[in-house]
Amino acid sequence: MVEFKVKDVSLAREGRVIIEWAEAHMPVLMELRRRYSGEKPLAGVTVSACLHVTKETAVLARTLKAWGAEVYLAASNPLSTQDHVAAALVEDGVNVFAWRGMSSEEYFWAIERVASAGPDIVIDDGGDLHVTIHEKLPQLAGKIWGGTEETTTGVIRLKALERAGRLLYPVIAVNDAYTKFLFDNRYGTGQSTVDGILRATNILIAGKTAVVAGYGWVGRGIAMRLRGMGARVIVTEVDPIRALEAVMDGFEVMPMREAARRGDIFVTATGNRDVIRGEHIELMKDGAILANAGHFNVEISIRDLESMAVSKRRIRPYLDEYRLKDGRRIYLLAEGRLVNLVAAEGHPSEVMDMSFANQALATLYIKRNRGKLEPRVYRVPEEQDREVASLKLKVMGVEIDTLTPEQKEYLSSWK
Repeated sequence: MVEFKVKDVSLAREGRVIIEWAEAHMPVLMELRRRYSGEKPLAGVTVSACLHVTKETAVLARTLKAWGAEVYLAASNPLSTQDHVAAALVEDGVNVFAWRGMSSEEYFWAIERVASAGPDIVIDDGGDLHVTIHEKLPQLAGKIWGGTEETTTGVIRLKALERAGRLLYPVIAVNDAYTKFLFDNRYGTGQSTVDGILRATNILIAGKTAVVAGYGWVGRGIAMRLRGMGARVIVTEVDPIRALEAVMDGFEVMPMREAARRGDIFVTATGNRDVIRGEHIELMKDGAILANAGHFNVEISIRDLESMAVSKRRIRPYLDEYRLKDGRRIYLLAEGRLVNLVAAEGHPSEVMDMSFANQALATLYIKRNRGKLEPRVYRVPEEQDREVASLKLKVMGVEIDTLTPEQKEYLSSWK
């Protein structure tokens, strides 16, 4: 019997239509589903996942089900769940505990619920499920063959556990696959972040000054897309190498304290906390817009913003106005959470196709190598990364050259 707690199971029909749309735009994952469905490689395997409950995640969940897995799914963000998708997944036999607008208590209840299912494999986005198991349910770790992690923030947390000698099972850092971060983080987040800003505000990007905090792959994508829409883009960084790269990519680079005076739109993409603080807010111009595209709702100090404000009102969905003592108005998007998932729909299906193909293949790798892997954070195997890239090129109708035997010999010779 399927276990679930969702907003409304009657929304399933609407959800099924949008999942089918996603499947039509995720041909790599669909090819992998067809390839392994006959042999049911995950038969008898319980997979617990904490992911954004979107139409793209539904394609992954349905693929794991087609491979024979029992799937438990919780949301990795209280505001990113697509309720009609959650309902459709329940009809498909996935155990779903997610609804849009969960409180913090409900959010962590759902995570503990899927953790308590006794998973063999754990799939996470941000590390909350992995950390919950390590902190509250360590007795379950002996049954877990391994896990995966979707995001930079989650990988950072897991590597910290590894350094502390506390990681209890092996984890595949799906985020670190080339076919994930070069495309999902850059093109997916770049496009969907701008989409979220526009849906929340309907402002004109052209002619404005945009400040992007962080120039990792997410920051690169956002800066590139904002510039493409006519914004003057400033980058803030703490890493000298990334800052130098931003300069040579043609962006202005300066400290946040200086950028705060100039920006019309601010987007955080660091994975760290308090990137925009009260000391920066007090320098901003009237009408400054603040958005977060990193992870969790900690990059913009909402505590500082609320302590500085004399009033707050909701202008439109996901757009809150904070009026300061001197009359200036500061606008916060999506309550400081991921603007691309809260105010928009997350990454386009085409880019999640590669990310979730990696997730699916990583579950097979964990099963095939259960008992052989140490409690460490592993990179995605290179052959898997190349397989995903090759499949993506094939479905896009793109052909590439291959090395001749003489070229292979030349490249492998020391002479």
